[in-house]
This record gives sequence, structure tokens and C-alpha cells, in this order.
Amino acid sequence: MPRYAVFIDGGYLRAVLRSFGEPRISYAKLGDYFSHGEERLRTYYYDCAPYQGMPPTEEEQQRKQAFDRFVFVLQAEVPRFQLRLGRLQRVQEPDGTWRFIQKKVDVLLAVDLVRLACEQQIHRAVLIAGDSDFVPAIQIARDAGTIVQLYHGSRPRPHHELLQACDDRYIIDDRMIKDIQFDRREGGVDHA
Repeated sequence: MPRYAVFIDGGYLRAVLRSFGEPRISYAKLGDYFSHGEERLRTYYYDCAPYQGMPPTEEEQQRKQAFDRFVFVLQAEVPRFQLRLGRLQRVQEPDGTWRFIQKKVDVLLAVDLVRLACEQQIHRAVLIAGDSDFVPAIQIARDAGTIVQLYHGSRPRPHHELLQACDDRYIIDDRMIKDIQFDRREGGVDHA
């Protein structure tokens, strides 16, 4: 049976969900949404834990505890779900403000995509991302015979090179959000 895998850039997905008013979604439903009757090898989720100062503030501790609960429940309750964590680096700008940069997240996603495609473990890769850094990995996956499908928001729009690199492109719309929304009556795991 043909298999597919889902690759989610967590930061990008959060940005897309903000454009829909931050609905609570079911990650189990999200992984299965793309099945088309095929077997899902796994859903891969790439992200960073919230920044923790030395010592962390109370707000930083609360954000980290919420993230840890989210991760624990996802891994315990969502079938075939794999979390890959990078780290956040805090960088001071010339004007004295701070910004955060994700480290390793894009590389982890790219490595998994290339490995699974080249080992022919998947015939289709579903990518939820917006960054052009994935283009070389997508080209290798396609050369290995994997169909790469991009699901993206209209806000924020993905980089034009990413759009061009993928075989198929789909906009995450209201209907898809409705189909993957978390329903407490069904049980399972959600994240806002």
C-alpha cells in the first residue's frame, strides 16, 4: 500500500492558525486529513520549546510548562506522531530589541524528508511550511520519485521558490480548518 508522511513546521502552522482566529485543531485529524485512502507512515512536527532565560521568568516557566504538557500528550495519544525539537536562540538587534531565531528546525525537517524519500519509505510527502530553505530537500525528494504536496496559508504566504518547487499546492482554507478542528466530544488531543 502506498504511504505518505506529513511534515509540519510548527511555527508556520501557528502563524496560519492565527489568521483563522487561532482555532483549536486535532493533530490526529490533521495527520489523517491527507490520507486519500493511503497509509500514513507518520506525522512529523518540528518546533522549538519556548525560550527560557537564566533564570527564567515566571511567564517563561508557564509557557514552557504548557509546551511540555502539549508535547507529552501529543506523543502519548496521537498515533504515529513524531516530534523533532530544535532550539531558540535569542539575538539582540542593534536598536537594543531582542528577537528569537529557530535553530536546527529546518535542517531536521529537510533531513527527514530526504531520508524517507531516498529510502522509498514514502511515495508522497505533505508539507505544511512556508520557508524556501526546504527547496533543496524537496528537489532531492522529487528526484527520488516522491510527490511533494505543499499546504500553505494565504497569510502568511509561502516563499515563491517553495511554491515553485512542490508538485502540488493547496491553500489551507476555512473548510480544511473545520475538518481538523478539535471536538472535545471526540476526545483526543488539541492545541490552540
